[in-house]
Amino acid sequence: MTKKKFAIVGTGGRHQMFREAVAQTHAESAELVALCDVNQSRLALSANKVPHRGGNGIATYLAEDFDRMLTEQDPDTVIVTTPDYLHDEYIVRALKAGRNVMTEKPMTIDVARLKRILDAQRESGKSVTVTFNYRYSPARTQLKEILMNGVIGEITAIDFRWYLDRVHGADYFRRWHRYKDKSGGLLVHKSTHHFDLLNWWAGSTPKSISATGKRDFYTPEMAIKLGLEGHGPRCHACPVAHKCDFYMDLETDEPLKELYLDAENDDGYWRDKCVFADDITIEDTMQVQAQYASGVSLNYTLVAYSPWEGLEVKFHGTKGELTHKHIEVHGVFAGGHRERGGDEAVEAMSTELHLAGGLPQKLDVWTGKGSHGGADPIMLGYLFDPQNMEADKYGRASDQVAGAWSILTGIAANQSIARNGERIFVDAMLAEAGITL
Repeated sequence: MTKKKFAIVGTGGRHQMFREAVAQTHAESAELVALCDVNQSRLALSANKVPHRGGNGIATYLAEDFDRMLTEQDPDTVIVTTPDYLHDEYIVRALKAGRNVMTEKPMTIDVARLKRILDAQRESGKSVTVTFNYRYSPARTQLKEILMNGVIGEITAIDFRWYLDRVHGADYFRRWHRYKDKSGGLLVHKSTHHFDLLNWWAGSTPKSISATGKRDFYTPEMAIKLGLEGHGPRCHACPVAHKCDFYMDLETDEPLKELYLDAENDDGYWRDKCVFADDITIEDTMQVQAQYASGVSLNYTLVAYSPWEGLEVKFHGTKGELTHKHIEVHGVFAGGHRERGGDEAVEAMSTELHLAGGLPQKLDVWTGKGSHGGADPIMLGYLFDPQNMEADKYGRASDQVAGAWSILTGIAANQSIARNGERIFVDAMLAEAGITL
């Protein structure tokens, strides 16, 4: 078997899953030929975790040498795990160099960058894969099975609520994600997962969107209410860290210390900025209303300071209702998740089918092993060892078109928020940007 060659650009926290999949789990069918990043310390750290393959080890390149990496290492596919606002830069350069691309979600953050990607893909003829692992979660796939078989009839409306707790949610306000020009805000960075699921579940695409969004919790005013006056710009060496439930101690978290604190001198990036700073530009409380081409209507809510973490979704259909709830974390206390005896003590999923004229039925929820509820091992198998995977009747693979539709709801919602809730029509937004999907 001829191995497919892969290179990864971006060696922060999100690349590790891909590095391990290529260099270890699927090493019989895939080969990792290079790593690339702006930060020499993170490059070296990642390279040292790649199993030794003889010679001088894995090739590493600084970001300024990305094009030279493509020429010298000749990867078939480039995996992009950089910050969101840089995705288009490396996707386009890889496509123009004749390489296929895999990218972390979101594919990009605005319509101008989206057009660059779509144009480059069309001109190159190479593939773009967006890695939506949520589609591969057994519990989410089960919902697709029920819906595609018409069990509740035609879907008419969907209510979807996602809750980020005060550990996970707060983390978006510490990092580069807190600036909308770098992440698109949570309606793009985080919600792209949710909007992709909705597009896939409903088998349709959004036509019009209106939204509201605000920052209610991660504010300077909240810091005062919590008795955190005089807080520093970051957790490290903050004078009020001892009484802050949101304190992140990079010194004692060895993986984060290696990735970020020890690498600060290379690029000046702080991983632990204060979540109550006044320069944050993203919202923490968002609600979206959307109409789909199929006629389905959507109500969506995302909050980033909930006392628990998980989701609730209800599908209304002409024959009945389908409801799914996933409690990922029951509670957050003093800056950390409650101590638990394994994931089973924390995660709880339930799915209920209620057909007209009958009683509600509790369904046995499909489960799997591995991260993200068993989703990652399945997705990685299709990405890096497809010949040994069964045909996917659920259509879970995502290309640049699915990647585009997944971010368009969030991009339109951001426009609506900026225009005081004005309804945004997606076709008009795409036409103005010169995009055809």
